[in-house]
Amino acid sequence: MTPDVQRRRAMGQVLLLAAGVIVLTVISAGSVYLVSQAREDARWVVHTVEVENQVALVQLQLRSAESAQRGYLSTSLADFQTDFEEAASRLAPALTRLSQLTSDNPLQRRLLQEIVPLATQRIDEFRGTIELAQAQRLNDAATIVREGIGRNAMKHIDDLASQMRAEEDRLFVERTTNADRSQTLAASLTGIGSGLVVVLAGISIFLVRRSSRARDDAEGRLRDNNLNLEATVDERTADLREANDEIQRFAYIVSHDLRSPLVNIMGFTSELEELRGDIFKRIAALARTQSSAALVPDNATDTAEPVLEGADQRLSEEFSEALGFIKSSIGKMDRLISAILNLTREGRREFKPERIDSRELIEGIVATVAHQASEGNAEIRIEPLPDITSDRLALEQIFSNLIDNALKYLRSGVPGDIRVKGRTKLGFAIFEITDNGRGIDPKDHQRIFDLFRRAGTQDKPGQGIGLAHVRALVRRLGGTMSVASELHNGSTFTITLPINWATSNRNSDK
Repeated sequence: MTPDVQRRRAMGQVLLLAAGVIVLTVISAGSVYLVSQAREDARWVVHTVEVENQVALVQLQLRSAESAQRGYLSTSLADFQTDFEEAASRLAPALTRLSQLTSDNPLQRRLLQEIVPLATQRIDEFRGTIELAQAQRLNDAATIVREGIGRNAMKHIDDLASQMRAEEDRLFVERTTNADRSQTLAASLTGIGSGLVVVLAGISIFLVRRSSRARDDAEGRLRDNNLNLEATVDERTADLREANDEIQRFAYIVSHDLRSPLVNIMGFTSELEELRGDIFKRIAALARTQSSAALVPDNATDTAEPVLEGADQRLSEEFSEALGFIKSSIGKMDRLISAILNLTREGRREFKPERIDSRELIEGIVATVAHQASEGNAEIRIEPLPDITSDRLALEQIFSNLIDNALKYLRSGVPGDIRVKGRTKLGFAIFEITDNGRGIDPKDHQRIFDLFRRAGTQDKPGQGIGLAHVRALVRRLGGTMSVASELHNGSTFTITLPINWATSNRNSDK
């Protein structure tokens, strides 16, 4: 077998390995993207359902207030007045929540702007008739009820609510279609990737068989030409058999799942790198034999780099370059797979709510990063914090990540100032983690929450999953997360969580 044939076959095997890594990397990256897209589509479908439920809740509160008003006018019982005040007090938060949910839809905002004054008008009318009844002016109150102006307003509100539901029904169909399309694309990617893996496996088997035949031919020619080389031939045959065994294992791993082939490719690459010196020593020896060159000098050692020339030298360099590429790709893919596995494991964990002293929890986290804060010349200040009922481990992961990021991205030469403070509002606890670090460009505020994406100068270790994981945990706990920041002016991360969270709220989403 000529050196050119050897070089072509060796290059073919290297290219096959590279192709296998590329296929697996593309499948992994595509899966990550499609999983993220499917989650986003599902979130919008849930959002549509939430809007429809909130519209129904607003109507229910108005009807409850109306029923309580009529009951009071009919019986003058104080219980009906209490029911009215409760319904009226719940209406404003319901409208506020509906406004938040529909802030992304101009049509819904316009319809809601018509509903709000009408709803306020109805509540004022109900309250006015109750006050007239309390003043023993029942006839005046009855006259207001009989005029029918309120009924027209209520009918208008119902019409507007129906239009809002119709719009959400349209969006539901559209978003459900998008979600189905994402799932179809994911299935297609998996099918195509599996097909490519099978093709690569077939090519590998073909190369293994061809290498075996070439090995047998080479052994016969070497025995016929020089019996004194029998020991060398046996050693070379053993090396080839080991290499072929590795190629056969590769034929198996390219048809296996993502993690298994990655581990085997990593092991094979390490062994191939160890064999590189011996393989090219033999190539150099064969080249010298065929060119009637002098034998290896007496002072040569087993670990000495073989002397290669021309095409053999280029092959050696390309071989080393290919190994470097494979290692880099394996490392990147391993980090991606590990990150995905960590996220999915956390996503399956069942949350257990318990009463938590927020200040004690934050102080424990600060104690663990005290050395890091001291090295960065940073001070962490803890202001009054509300106690909440939630999952302790999830909260530790949320605040640990945010405080660690604040310490990690301090401005060079500027003493760090990190504050953790909190307050309560409408049944929610609002936590703010503020720092005076590098800050984040406003155009990257959404990017930092995307999986495997980072913003700014990448001079710190990380995989780009921290903030994505934090936001996922916050959502599972029934809360929201936002950031306010500018470059070189620090950042403020705001976490809003229910004060009293129950397992049934979000565990069904996992």
